[in-house]
Amino acid sequence: MSTHSNHPYHLVDYSPWPLTGAIGAMSMVSGLVKWFHQYDMTLMMLGTVITMLTMYQWWRDISREGTFQGLHTNPVTLGLRWGMILFIISEIFFFVSFFWAFFHSSLSPAIELGASWPPMGIIPFNPFQVPLLNTAILLASGVTVTWAHHGLMEGNHSQTTQGLFFTVILGVYFSMLQAYEYIEAPFTIADAVYGSTFYMATGFHGLHVLIGTTFLLICLIRHMKFHFSATHHFGFEAAAWYWHFVDVVWLFLYISIYWWGS
Repeated sequence: MSTHSNHPYHLVDYSPWPLTGAIGAMSMVSGLVKWFHQYDMTLMMLGTVITMLTMYQWWRDISREGTFQGLHTNPVTLGLRWGMILFIISEIFFFVSFFWAFFHSSLSPAIELGASWPPMGIIPFNPFQVPLLNTAILLASGVTVTWAHHGLMEGNHSQTTQGLFFTVILGVYFSMLQAYEYIEAPFTIADAVYGSTFYMATGFHGLHVLIGTTFLLICLIRHMKFHFSATHHFGFEAAAWYWHFVDVVWLFLYISIYWWGS
């Protein structure tokens, strides 16, 4: 495809990554089912490797297009902004479904649950221990990613590097604490509707933290390679928007499920 055009829009080249990404995702999900029922992780690990290789190569191509080929013009960037905004809105409604399920069951608990919430026999987490620490960690990470953003807009390379580095560290720390919390949990996903809604909501949020941390780590690597400037850094802005979304969802999770729901 010719790189010369009389319009500012980016017509993408043919790419194998959507196909390999779909194969990887299907293999990973099918492998999860196989792992749950047959205790065999082989297919899941294969799907994970395919997905990670696809992610690396697709992000490499996008970074090259936006940084070195100059294909992310102002109209293209505007389209990317709207795409990210609509994606985050879709994610909001994804989590609304979990909150809906939680409040539907908790505001009027069925007789099978003992007509109480949490259900009889469930020992909930103390909201003022690890959950409160995780809240402080995510709020601090929101500050550090904003610090990095301001440093980038002011052309301060070292401040942006430090802000992104601390944000990634806080994201990893949050994930480690959540894993510890799950290991020590006194109930499982099979323990009534409380266990189901708790692990679905907090588990998917934890997945989003891992994705956001990876997103910001890629931005840190790109920033250290001088891919961003004060006026051309939408890749970082998208990561920052996503991270703030993750922060806000956690606040709702903490207040409703950990604090009110306990």
